[in-house]
Amino acid sequence: MDLSNLTIKKTRELLDSKKVSVKELVDYYLGRIEETSDLNIFIETYSDLNDQIEKAQQKINDGEASDLTGIPIAIKDNILIKGKKTSAASKVLEDYVGTYDATVISKLKEHSPILLGRVNMDEFAMGGSTENSSYGVTKNPIDPERVPGGSSGGSAAAIAADLCVFALGSDTGGSIRQPASFCGVTGLKPTYGSVSRHGLMAMGSSLDVIGPITKNTEDAEIVFNIIKGQDPKDSTTINDKSSDENKEVKKIGVPRDFLKEGVDKDILENFEKSLDKLKEQGYEIVDLEMPDLAYSLAVYYVIMPAEVSSNMARYDGVKYGKKVEGEDLIGDYFKTRGQLLGSEVRRRIILGTYVLSAGYSDEYYNKAWQVRNLIKQEFDKAFEKVDIVALPTSPTPAFKIGEKEDPVSMYLADIFTVSANLAGVPAISIPGGTVSSENNSGEKVDLPTGLQLIAPHSKEDKLFQVGKKNETE
Repeated sequence: MDLSNLTIKKTRELLDSKKVSVKELVDYYLGRIEETSDLNIFIETYSDLNDQIEKAQQKINDGEASDLTGIPIAIKDNILIKGKKTSAASKVLEDYVGTYDATVISKLKEHSPILLGRVNMDEFAMGGSTENSSYGVTKNPIDPERVPGGSSGGSAAAIAADLCVFALGSDTGGSIRQPASFCGVTGLKPTYGSVSRHGLMAMGSSLDVIGPITKNTEDAEIVFNIIKGQDPKDSTTINDKSSDENKEVKKIGVPRDFLKEGVDKDILENFEKSLDKLKEQGYEIVDLEMPDLAYSLAVYYVIMPAEVSSNMARYDGVKYGKKVEGEDLIGDYFKTRGQLLGSEVRRRIILGTYVLSAGYSDEYYNKAWQVRNLIKQEFDKAFEKVDIVALPTSPTPAFKIGEKEDPVSMYLADIFTVSANLAGVPAISIPGGTVSSENNSGEKVDLPTGLQLIAPHSKEDKLFQVGKKNETE
């Protein structure tokens, strides 16, 4: 039986009809993981798979299966699972074992899916290419000479390489959507606070959100509806406020002034084709003026490093994580942070400490928050005119490994994704066609691009509505 590229619904049908057992399904994915080991996607597969299989199969046999029972999934290496190693792809936490389940894991475990293992990522989610991992670079399954995106590159690559049915990632400034775009899959960044961050290793606490990377929009909807909800362990979580689930999306807005600089010509052509397809489906495309979006990248790269600086203070060789002995206490600090944290993490800590320092916090950090509020207001005004805002997910397709050595060029890749995190609104990246390129051997490669849809707070249903229609027509 062909088990390739299964969606949640199709897997559910196969398992419930007993056409395939949970063990056969898991064996298929373990075989795929072994075959693609050179892509460096999985950091480890878990040792308790037989116990998980037995429990899930029993539920199915007893007629107690729910949406995800027996469905093999992968987890980004910064989401805690009790009794399992979780390292955020960093040397400082390489032996850390989770002492509790993250809330999203607890919610998933109620359905008895199969947690296959943890997948690679940029260290502490800092990066846009999965090149900044202490476990080595993850390669893009579509062209192994290229990056899968980041920081949830392992999660997106696992879906593109068909190593699981869906994966969890986290998104601080595009870390779910950009790799989804690079790998030609679907990635959802939910509304800030709709999914609990309890048990997620913090990067930028006012920006982080956990979300699914899936084969299609319907799967993203299924997973989101399971992991969302208020959590007493995370004071930033919100009640589900989506009240107009049946309200049809009619108008899609495009801030065209924001698309003028730094975008590949091929990406813009694909984006226009995607808009034409949306028009054919009956949506009205409206031009928007959103001038403050131009400042979103600068605002993000002040606020995010400031929060990184604060969140990373605990990894000092004394409070938390591994330690490298120095000659004295200050030596412990310097050696631990200097030797066990990667260059991108150190860069962001230094940048964040600088923008928070005396004499500079007013000039940078406080101003950035003022502009962040303007960006939020700009989205509010846009959503008075349209139901959804559309943008490309990334200004380029997947770039080659080692191509972007300059940090600024890497940061510019976030230009279209960071605004949704700053405003706290939900956004999804769905496949938006391909662009032709060449690999190092001169062979032609069709590289995926992403169409990003952004909706008002708690209106993920609007994203699902357009995404599903786009896939079926």
